[in-house]
Order: sequence, then structure tokens, then C-alpha cells
Amino acid sequence: MSDGARGTSRGRARIGVFVPYTNTNLEPDMALLCPDGVSAHFVRMGGYDEDAVPDGDQMRDLGAADLDEPLSLLAGARPDVVLYGCTSATLSHGPSFDAQLSSDIHQRMGVPTVTAAGALVEAFRVVGAKKIAFASPYVPTLNDDAIRFLSDRGIETVSRADWPEPLGNIGQGALTPDDAFDLACQADSAGADVVVLSCTDLRAVEAVARIEAHLGKPVITSNLAMMAQALTLIDINPCEIGIGQLPSYFKAASA
Repeated sequence: MSDGARGTSRGRARIGVFVPYTNTNLEPDMALLCPDGVSAHFVRMGGYDEDAVPDGDQMRDLGAADLDEPLSLLAGARPDVVLYGCTSATLSHGPSFDAQLSSDIHQRMGVPTVTAAGALVEAFRVVGAKKIAFASPYVPTLNDDAIRFLSDRGIETVSRADWPEPLGNIGQGALTPDDAFDLACQADSAGADVVVLSCTDLRAVEAVARIEAHLGKPVITSNLAMMAQALTLIDINPCEIGIGQLPSYFKAASA
């Protein structure tokens, strides 16, 4: 890194991010996670009803939404890597859809592409986790879709925590890091290798260190997993993130 990039938010690499239009936590999380000299550039995407409770049908609509305009707009930032920043939009469709969407964006943008759902799976691989505790602010039926997706990728969910009441898009984003901590603790069990907090609009990154200290095992969030994989793909040490155990696993896997 050049002296000019040190301590700044740009000059080293650019990360392009697709973000659902009601999501207000992915952008602040990326600011927390970006190393010096790495900037994040966002384009918002629609295709769902902001006033409806985000269940599997709504998230499948988002996953299937036309990305032509967002792709064109994001291309203007000339990113080095692209993130598809909604976990449930592809979890609800299944692994084949997730892989095809990633491939389609890669072909259009010409740079490595990471989906939030795919990043979770890659995080489990680098950690060596086969059994997980799963939690999210999703409705239970969408959690069922997520657990089925992960099962299809060889990951067994041994325990889980559902939010006690249905949350709308705004309600999910309004949860606090303390809520994320409580949800992780409810989900955890002795048989789980890691604890997973799924959803790019959940303020889980701020709680990672506290959860890991309390539970004594790695914590994987959608946004932390995306950033760790993205940096690895563009040859930046993911340990520069400075949050949680996960980046060190990515560093070891790439060594």
C-alpha cells in the first residue's frame, strides 16, 4: 500500500456492492470492514414490496429481479470485485440459482463476484465447519429455505434461533447489536462448530467479538463473510479487517 493510501478510504481497491433498497446496515458495515485504501461503492436494487414481511416469495422476487440497470450503474465505479449483498434472495432459490447469478454478474462485470449466500458457504469451507448454529431475523419459513440451501451444500444445521415475531424490512434493519448477540446465544449448541448470523441488514458485525468471547467459537455473519472472501480474491490480506476470527481462516487457506 502506498503512503498516499494509508489511513484513507480509497486508492487501493474498489468493491462494488448490490444492496436491497430498504437495507440501511450493509453500507455502514462495509465501512467498518474495509481496510485502509479500500472503498465500497453501492447500487440499490428493488423488485420487492418494502411494506410486506420478507418471506421466501418476496426474496425470490428480489433474486429474480432484473439487474440490467443496477449492473450498468455499478460498472461506472469500475470495481475490482463485486458483492451481491442480499443473503436470502438467493438462499430462497437454492444453490444452483446462487451459482448462476454469481456467474452472470461475473460475465457482465468482468471481475470476481461474491454472493452473500455463497460467501457463507465459502466461510464454512475455510473454517472446516460441517455443523452450524443458524440464526437470522427472517421468518421461520425463510429460515427453513436457508437451512435447506446449506444442507444441499453439505452443511448440517444442528440448532437454530428464529426471531419471535415476523419482522418487516424496516424492523429487521432496526435490530441492534445486542439483539444480534442474544439471537446468537439462543441459536448456539454444543454440537455446532460455528454460529451463523445470516442477513446483510442485521447489525451483527458489531457484536462478533463479544459473541466469540462469550461462546468460544467462530461467528460468521453475511457481511463479514462477504468481505473476507472479497479481499482474498483481490489479494488483500483479510486479516486487515480486524474483526472476528474468520479473516484469519481465510488468510490461512490462501497461504
